[in-house]
Amino acid sequence: MKWAGGKYRLVEQINQHLPEAKKLVEPFVGAGSVFLNTDFSSYLLSDINPDLINLYKILQHQPERYIEDAQSLFTAQNNDSDAYYAMRALFNASEDVYERSVLFLYLNRFGYNGLCRYNLSGKFNVPFGKYKAPYFPKEELYFFAEKAKKAQFVCESYEKTFSRARSGSVVYCDPPYAPISKTANFASYAKGGFSMAEQSNLALLAAKTAFERDIPVLISNHDTADTRRLYALAQLSELQVSRFISHKGNGRKKVSELLALYIKPTSR
Repeated sequence: MKWAGGKYRLVEQINQHLPEAKKLVEPFVGAGSVFLNTDFSSYLLSDINPDLINLYKILQHQPERYIEDAQSLFTAQNNDSDAYYAMRALFNASEDVYERSVLFLYLNRFGYNGLCRYNLSGKFNVPFGKYKAPYFPKEELYFFAEKAKKAQFVCESYEKTFSRARSGSVVYCDPPYAPISKTANFASYAKGGFSMAEQSNLALLAAKTAFERDIPVLISNHDTADTRRLYALAQLSELQVSRFISHKGNGRKKVSELLALYIKPTSR
């Protein structure tokens, strides 16, 4: 999946900061870059977006059928604004989980900048992307399906996923990022948004999980005064990251990010 905030280019650095464990728990799995590029014995992968999780579950259990059906949409005829908006309308009208999952990959690849955005009525509203020839990730889908044999996918709140974590696990959180400035907040949490109150709640939950339950938690976020205040109880590491999804191509530049590791002192 193309995904805003995807962690593919940061996986190596994230891996260096993830404590050893048998299971990786991800309450904000998104495109699954960390899942796909780590080697834990098992995974608990969650997101609040049902379209994303349903796609993953179908790919996990019906890879051949899903890949064949999804690939059938990747044609020159469908790389057209009229075709795209017809597919988007079909997706928004559909209540069939399988049909929505097939269309979701098409919309992700043919839509603008790989964005996943819904209006207040829950309708997908990303415009046509105008790409020359959207790439169909056939081999990547097969790789995902094979790796998914070690995973459990759930669609639920991050709080619920935290409650599922057990001893022997490590939690990695890639939440919608705190804004760098008042005008730079493009993060969304499915249809509901992710406020600074949620950022604070996540930090408190991470501290409680690490210090009271002895389950380490690693969080990624922008490096701002607010996040440094929120993560005061964590070990902080600074990163420079290139942004690859933005409103203007020439606005893609390096920004500062933090990795905040919550870990009980006796666990080090």
